[in-house]
Amino acid sequence: MSFADAPSPAEVDCLLRNAELRDAIEPYLDDDTHGDIDFAGMPTEVENRYLESMLAWEHAPLTPVAHWFSPPLVLSPAVGLTESQLRERLWDVIDRLYAERIVLDFTDHLTDRELYNLIRREILPTPIKRVDLPDNYFHWDCSAIGELPEFVVGQWYPEPVLDSLIWLTYYADDAERAEWEADFGVDLPPREVPPYPRALPSAPV
Repeated sequence: MSFADAPSPAEVDCLLRNAELRDAIEPYLDDDTHGDIDFAGMPTEVENRYLESMLAWEHAPLTPVAHWFSPPLVLSPAVGLTESQLRERLWDVIDRLYAERIVLDFTDHLTDRELYNLIRREILPTPIKRVDLPDNYFHWDCSAIGELPEFVVGQWYPEPVLDSLIWLTYYADDAERAEWEADFGVDLPPREVPPYPRALPSAPV
């Protein structure tokens, strides 16, 4: 090997870090997991970031979201709030959740009061692994909660379709809807425009 072909100190450090990370993650991987990861197709730097993320997930504490904050985040019941008070507190808690890298997805079918109650009753009490990496975001799918559109109430759908019907009605694109219709042999209700559009903070999935 010529000196020109020799790895740089940074490349050597990257390879040593890779070996260290592979050893550290090995106890957490089973044969099925190995089969899902194409390490050979990854640049070493990318693989290292991926392995660091996996290790951070394995080591992360399982903590109710409310206790990610100090003091713990508590929301008062919505019933005692005016619409203006509720909206102000809703956006405050959305910003605070985002500061802790929690992103709310698919909220535009919910009223402010419904979204506030979802955060208070479902999100804050739920234990989630808190992964302390700057590019790691937890995405909460809010389409699993909410009232079904009136025109589908009483209609029969397979359980997977029924569970995803809000998302399919308000958020799925035409290609996604067509795939679900073909897979389950059903005709989905027409697409609807979500009635409460919001410009929430977002992050890559």
